[in-house]
Amino acid sequence: MTSVKVIAKNKKAFFDFEIIDKFEAGIILNGAEVKSIRHGNVNLKGSYVLVTENAAFVNAMHVGRYENATLSDYDPTAQRKLLLNLKEIDKLRRAESDSGLTVVPLDLYLKKGLIKMTIAIVRGKKQYDKRQTVKKRDQDRQINRIMKNR
Repeated sequence: MTSVKVIAKNKKAFFDFEIIDKFEAGIILNGAEVKSIRHGNVNLKGSYVLVTENAAFVNAMHVGRYENATLSDYDPTAQRKLLLNLKEIDKLRRAESDSGLTVVPLDLYLKKGLIKMTIAIVRGKKQYDKRQTVKKRDQDRQINRIMKNR
C-alpha cells in the first residue's frame, strides 16, 4: 500500500467543473520549489494546463518562495512542465480542441516521496448545476447532523 499525502487541493475546480477524465502527472520542479511545496506553500486556485504539440505545462500555479532559497529572481507563478506519456498528451490535446472542454489540476500530493499532480479534463458547469451542488451538499450536511444527534 502506497501512502499518499495531499498537499494542496483545487476546491474551486470541483465546484465549477464537471470532471470527465483524470490523469496522474509528475511535475518538474527545482529544489527550492520542492521544499516550499512540502511545507504546503502552494496554491492551485485559478491554475490551468496548456497542452502543446508534445508537452503539457501547468500555468498560474503559485508556489511560494522558500525562505532559505538563494534564488534572487524567482517567479512564483512560472510555467512548469508536466511529465506525461505521449498517449496521455495526445488525449489531452484532443479534449482541449473540443469546444467546452479544458484541462485543470485537481490536487498536488506526495506519493513515494515524489510530488505528483492529478489533472482532469473538465467541462464547465452551468449556474443551475452549481446551485444543485450546493443544495445537495446542504441536504447531506443536514442528514448527517440528524443522524449524529440520534
